[in-house]
Amino acid sequence: MLKNLYLMGYRVSSSKCLTICLGLTFLMGCFIATLPIPPPESQNLRISAKTLDKKKLAIIVPFRDRFEELLEFVPHMYKFLKKQNILFDIFVIQQKDSNRFNRASLINVGYIFTNKNYDYIAMHDVDLLPINDNLKYDYPGLGPLHISSPETHPKYHYATFIGGILLVSRDHFELVKGMSNNYWGWGLEDDEFYVRLKDAGLKVFRPKNITTGTENTFKHIHDKTYRKRDMRKCFNQREVTRHRDRVTGVHDVAYTIHSTHSVAIDDLPITVVNVELLCNKSVTPWCKCPEPAKVKNTKQK
Repeated sequence: MLKNLYLMGYRVSSSKCLTICLGLTFLMGCFIATLPIPPPESQNLRISAKTLDKKKLAIIVPFRDRFEELLEFVPHMYKFLKKQNILFDIFVIQQKDSNRFNRASLINVGYIFTNKNYDYIAMHDVDLLPINDNLKYDYPGLGPLHISSPETHPKYHYATFIGGILLVSRDHFELVKGMSNNYWGWGLEDDEFYVRLKDAGLKVFRPKNITTGTENTFKHIHDKTYRKRDMRKCFNQREVTRHRDRVTGVHDVAYTIHSTHSVAIDDLPITVVNVELLCNKSVTPWCKCPEPAKVKNTKQK
């Protein structure tokens, strides 16, 4: 009898204990569920809130047959921008067709390729290397930032010059509809882009408090005797390209991407995009320009 009562009491106590344990477990689970999820940095990912807020830069390099310059460009830019803690990637937009070089269209293609993942772009010549650490590649929120200003560029010094290296936010590039696609051959595409910026009411900013000048702000690695610029003008090219283009832009650049490659130079990653630019010869027949006829020497020996 006593034994049975003891066993009954044991069962009741065990039942109560089990109920209490289950209740405590439930309450603890509810409490944990209400706790905030820890931020990434507390998970040893070393990503600070400041880093998460930083803008990402896509360096767009319009490119053709400049491999020697590229070998020097990539390590230099990695070293230069690492000091500034800039989040960036380099995209080499390589023209792989038989048309004349079209820098502006390649920049348009580069923008389309990168705009979903990057906040701003740098239109960057491969042969122009910044060597003054005070040239900052920060996000140009107020307006385009012309890094290679007329006061410091080794070659071009007119007030409206914006070639070489220009930083533009995604919003501002779309506002002016990108660059004109009419400029086959060398020159003038950046001058036309300046007019687009001006018409849109955008002010071009330039680095301040730069004490270096045209001889020691940049390293210019273009050898004009080795790489002659394609300055030919044919058909009605001269007449058309001296006017503001209100038709073409990033919205209608005609191209085909044939391949994309992840490449490393000195173990530093870049992306190479091989592009075929398509030419409407009824609009811009100067995408192919006849070579000037060679004058025969008729003098008799």
